[in-house]
Amino acid sequence: APHFGGHAMAKELAEAGIDTTVIHDAATFAIMARVNKVLLPAHAVLANGGLIAPSGSNMVALAAKQNSVPVVTVAGMFKLCPMYPHEGQDTLNDLISPSAVVDYGLIGDPVLSEVEFVNPVHDYIKPELIDLYVTNIGGFQPSYIYRLLAEYYHGDDWEAFE
Repeated sequence: APHFGGHAMAKELAEAGIDTTVIHDAATFAIMARVNKVLLPAHAVLANGGLIAPSGSNMVALAAKQNSVPVVTVAGMFKLCPMYPHEGQDTLNDLISPSAVVDYGLIGDPVLSEVEFVNPVHDYIKPELIDLYVTNIGGFQPSYIYRLLAEYYHGDDWEAFE
């Protein structure tokens, strides 16, 4: 929600004649029982089948799992990354200015001046929360991602990540 990407997508879907409902991020768990499937974009798909997705996606995936709603991720093969989540934690996520979530005018407040505001760009989603990856060559379970890396990328290609 900090970047209002959902609002822009909802507008495009509505213009295409698709019934669209925009909800507050905090209502995700409450509304999940009415959802048929969750589609998530991918910033990167890790070798263990984990997903790096826009911030807030982990909350959506957890709510979907609790309500037995399938989570499908759409990702091109170029999104595959040979890294594992425990490698380079800092390189998998960027922190941006907290101005999107808090007004700088409020920072002068004595109580808020003691608060550290963190605004990550991406979330890590465990492979257990993803049901299917849809790529340009087909659909795959998270447990098969390591095999795709071995089939489609040469070991020399991975050296750039080491």
